[in-house]
Amino acid sequence: MKTVLSIAGSDSSGGAGIQADIKTITMHNVFAMTAITALTAQNTLGVQKIFPVPADFLHEQINSVFNDIFPDAIKIGMVADVDLVEVIAERLEFFGAKNIVLDPVMIATSGSELTNKNAIEKVIELLFPIADLITPNIFEGEILSGIKIDSRDDMIRVAKIINQKYGCNVLLKGGHSEKNSDDLLCTKDNFCWFEGEKINNLNTHGTGCTLSSSIAANLAKGQDLKLAIKNAKTYVLDCIKAMLNLGHGRGPLNHMFFLD
Repeated sequence: MKTVLSIAGSDSSGGAGIQADIKTITMHNVFAMTAITALTAQNTLGVQKIFPVPADFLHEQINSVFNDIFPDAIKIGMVADVDLVEVIAERLEFFGAKNIVLDPVMIATSGSELTNKNAIEKVIELLFPIADLITPNIFEGEILSGIKIDSRDDMIRVAKIINQKYGCNVLLKGGHSEKNSDDLLCTKDNFCWFEGEKINNLNTHGTGCTLSSSIAANLAKGQDLKLAIKNAKTYVLDCIKAMLNLGHGRGPLNHMFFLD
């Protein structure tokens, strides 16, 4: 069985973060492992409180996984503290990790800020260079490029700037666009659009986590980057189309889709 290590924060509501990653990776018939960067008091309406784990404890979590079950792919999510970023970068380089998918979590779907400015700068400095793919949403793309995104042309411009500035493959996600849910992959050599219909569903808490962990699971199974993204996008769209609603808020994303 193929394996994926998710390095991310915990979501107490179960719709995003580590919990979403475990569900998603498992539904892809891949074995999920975790190294938790933070505990959060969180639900579909927002993030109430963040409690980062000590850096030495994250160090030991990552060691425990690699020294026993070497991951076929890595998904990195919320890392709210500079010391934690440094630990992740050092450990992944030490073990020679492969197929690293980085979701540069800065702003949650609810609009809550998840990472402070210093940590964001350290993620850019240390984690972007070792990532096989980063998956910023439109808001994060604007932060990384300094350019407002209002159109597909803007997405192309921003993705190109991020790719050239940071030297990493970029999947700029268009789910927050009012017009469509098209995503844009920018590599050193070319662009590739992944088109997606706009679905009228407020149950989108955790979609970014789900997409990035789905891509990581597909890479772990040996799919090339474009196919891994294409299949992951289909998976997320099918989840949203299910229209599952839980509780009195907006409800977490439905993950009830097994893949071969």
